[in-house]
Amino acid sequence: MIMKSNYTKKIIGNYGEDIACKYLENQGWKILDRNYHYSKFCEIDIIAKDKNEIVFVEVKTRSTTNFGHPFEAINSKKIENILKAGLAYLKNTQENYQKYRIDIISILGIENPQIEHLKNIGLN
Repeated sequence: MIMKSNYTKKIIGNYGEDIACKYLENQGWKILDRNYHYSKFCEIDIIAKDKNEIVFVEVKTRSTTNFGHPFEAINSKKIENILKAGLAYLKNTQENYQKYRIDIISILGIENPQIEHLKNIGLN
């Protein structure tokens, strides 16, 4: 658990990603990679395997909704960049994944975090 006085954007982000990984593993997913850097403008927070599908997961964590819900921080440009990075990852991996998708996980709160999971996010 992180202490309230130690909150920084990076610490809260890492905390949320840890929670998201545990959540996905509890769903039976396998975590393949974390913080995959495609460019200085794009990083995939979590790359995981859900059954026979690879999933590129964006995690947004907020301690409160004072600046909006975590999902509100994700726009179409962010999704487009995740897709580009995901396709690069697929090209560079040794595995032959036929199915892939983009999911978003919202973590809201620090003391008792609430998790929301949106699956198969598109650009439309």
